[in-house]
Amino acid sequence: MARVQIYLTAYCGYCRAALRLLREKGVADADIDMVRVDEEPARRAEMRARSGRHTVPQIWIGERHIGGFDDLSDLEHAGELDELLAIEKT
Repeated sequence: MARVQIYLTAYCGYCRAALRLLREKGVADADIDMVRVDEEPARRAEMRARSGRHTVPQIWIGERHIGGFDDLSDLEHAGELDELLAIEKT
């Protein structure tokens, strides 16, 4: 299973939805690097520099930047998320 990194905050509904979808796809919590930008403000600047975006969640599968929850959901609906999770390795 691919490693996933997600920048998130505690009270973000889209963040919780992204985590729920990843877990439903079989991604174990041990394979998810959760970066809480509300607890580590410097990491928000890191997220912006890496993604070019300022909203959470921002999700990476392996080295590939997915985007936010809507982007993750679009991959799922297109039938591409399973393959991406299976083949991306960091």
